[in-house]
Amino acid sequence: MLNITVPDFRSAGGLYDTLEPDKLTANAEQKEMMRLDPSAVFDKHLFLQNPLPCLECKRPFILGTQQKKWKATLAHRFIELLHVKTGKLTRLYTQNIDGLERQCDKLPKSFVVPVHGSMDRIACELPHCQAEMDYDEFCELMTTQIKDITGCDDGAPESSTPIKCKSCNYFTVKPTVVLFHAKLPALFFESIIDDLPKADLLIIIGTSLGVGPANSIVYHVPDDCLRVVINNEPVGQRLGIDYSDEPNRDYFARGSSENILMRLMYEMGWLDDLTSVIDDLPERSKEILQQYLNEDKEV
Repeated sequence: MLNITVPDFRSAGGLYDTLEPDKLTANAEQKEMMRLDPSAVFDKHLFLQNPLPCLECKRPFILGTQQKKWKATLAHRFIELLHVKTGKLTRLYTQNIDGLERQCDKLPKSFVVPVHGSMDRIACELPHCQAEMDYDEFCELMTTQIKDITGCDDGAPESSTPIKCKSCNYFTVKPTVVLFHAKLPALFFESIIDDLPKADLLIIIGTSLGVGPANSIVYHVPDDCLRVVINNEPVGQRLGIDYSDEPNRDYFARGSSENILMRLMYEMGWLDDLTSVIDDLPERSKEILQQYLNEDKEV
């Protein structure tokens, strides 16, 4: 099996780089706008005028998430076990929109704050409505009402029909992923008010700390809160993370988050807990876990 990575938007070969507006259901003016600026396909103003380009572009990602085309990694499993084994997890704040946390059955939904929204949570975009829709029901409507611009799904409809909100009857239902010119979820701002003052350990995993306001968490925790950065390179220096030889409260674990967290789970004695999900891991995570299982047998 190939190790499939969740597609991104901005890198070379990503969605913005390969977007073909003429394949989208839009008028001439809207197509020209997306031709000049591909990111406009995810602009809130365009979505409210015409939701189809956004849904057509996201169709492969939405259905791929439902079909578990991409799998929760060892990093996700670490968060899950941190909750299950210690009961000390306050919250997971994630800037990822892939919704892979959904695959961690023992991590309650209430413990996850998707700062930029999530592909697996569905709601009306209108501020006065925001009614939620069942995820699987929405995916079924995506399958039958939204065309496949990639040409890979022979069963997809030839043309797209907007998906209506059952509450307000507008065609404004979508994944809760934050569109350009839209506000971040209120859940983020409400949660940090409750969570941060009582934090005594902040674990920062695989982020550049370059995007606000999520990066503000690192300096809004108490002064005596320990901060652990797990990353391939130092990040967050401008936010006050200390990488000196004798930092007061910061610890830098340099390297791949998968490798570092796997080592930590091994030292915590959680190896047996991971064996039950080994078949649900992506190939690279599975390889790392298998190495530890083999070494443990030899010992």
